[in-house]
Amino acid sequence: MYAIVDIETTGGYADANGITEICIVIFDGIEVVERYETLINPVHRIPPYIEALTGISNAMVAEAPVFEAVAERIYELLNGKIFVAHSVNFDYSFVRSQLQFCGYTYDANKLCTVRMSRKILPGYQSYSLGKLCNALGIAHINHHRAGGDTDATVALFRLLLEQDKEGHIAKSLKRTSKEHVLPPNVPKTDFENLPYTAGVYYFHDEKGKVVYVGKAKNIRYRVSSHFSNNSTSRQKQNFMREVYRISFEECGTELMAAVKESSEIKRLWPRFNAAQKRREDMYGIIRYYDQNGYIRLAIDKVSNRYEVISSYHHLENAGAALRQLVHDYNLCPHLCFISKNLYDEEIHAISCKGACNQKEAAVDYNGRVESAINKLKGLPSFVIIDEGITRDQNSCILVWQGKFYGMGFIPYDTAVEDPEIFKDLVTPYKENSTITNMLFSYAKRYPAKVKIFSSVI
Repeated sequence: MYAIVDIETTGGYADANGITEICIVIFDGIEVVERYETLINPVHRIPPYIEALTGISNAMVAEAPVFEAVAERIYELLNGKIFVAHSVNFDYSFVRSQLQFCGYTYDANKLCTVRMSRKILPGYQSYSLGKLCNALGIAHINHHRAGGDTDATVALFRLLLEQDKEGHIAKSLKRTSKEHVLPPNVPKTDFENLPYTAGVYYFHDEKGKVVYVGKAKNIRYRVSSHFSNNSTSRQKQNFMREVYRISFEECGTELMAAVKESSEIKRLWPRFNAAQKRREDMYGIIRYYDQNGYIRLAIDKVSNRYEVISSYHHLENAGAALRQLVHDYNLCPHLCFISKNLYDEEIHAISCKGACNQKEAAVDYNGRVESAINKLKGLPSFVIIDEGITRDQNSCILVWQGKFYGMGFIPYDTAVEDPEIFKDLVTPYKENSTITNMLFSYAKRYPAKVKIFSSVI
């Protein structure tokens, strides 16, 4: 026995929205056995754009029963039936959440008429309820109202049962099937092709644009967790509604997956990723000669205008590094543009040997500046070697002079002593603070996987 359901709501996800109307049709596969329809007071204001879409106003639901008043009746109708809806996970998430709030434990087999239509009736341009019904000649009266949409879904489901020559509906109801948990528009083959290995995965919208990037120790399990849980969150409903394809890239290790994820979020700026989406201005300690032949050090945004000695993701870090050089090498704060307060003036009085008023020869002062620059350039270079995707290779992540340089895979028996050669073995990536901090932390935690080329970590 099937319970074919449609609801109207105040918003797109169950966590923070309510049901405004519900229609349930009990269908035995041949004929309608029972029909139930009612407006519901959602105890939420109906947004104007929702009212314009459905025609259901706050005045219309003001005297309607709240869900709790009809929960028992709804539970009786649904319990023990197969829950059928167009984009089933949306309707199911709301109904299950509301029933649970009223004290009813509800868990049902589900059928999605979008997914079944794609399998049984392939080749249509759109599988939205209205456009599909129009293409099939199914009457669809009263769009975006629970009763009208349910009646259209009943007619569509009747057609699907008649046309299902390969038993897709029966297969989707098996416990091992993933049909009922995947987004309605994602081909099942996309899920079946996911590997049980570490890597990154991509959710694509209808036009193929990446809308979410994630990392995983096990891609298949992680992607499945997005859809197989009973979450009523905004994110899950967005995924259910917007995701049309899933792709992936194996990475060998969880660390490589995390690096790749961070890099891809910065590159693609996916709509549904929240973390790591901030613009990063790079600040550098720059060097140039003034008209008197003295080397000047200063802080500026990284550009091609000046030679950048060392770069930083935060202005404060660049300032701290320059002040440390002034202290360690007795540089003139005035010539480094940091004499801005009383403390800096005290440092100037202690460290400066007269370069700012040309009492110290440029050659002597510049020698100390060059020593300071060499210290900055002496940041550690190292490579993290770990498992590859196959047994005959290793993964390789290169940090060059304190910055993430790139990563890739090398033959298992590769013995490279010259650090410059590693630059040719890896794919360069754009560095960011999240990645570099992650790699230094990992290197300290797992020193056995690290080969250091210079300095120390």
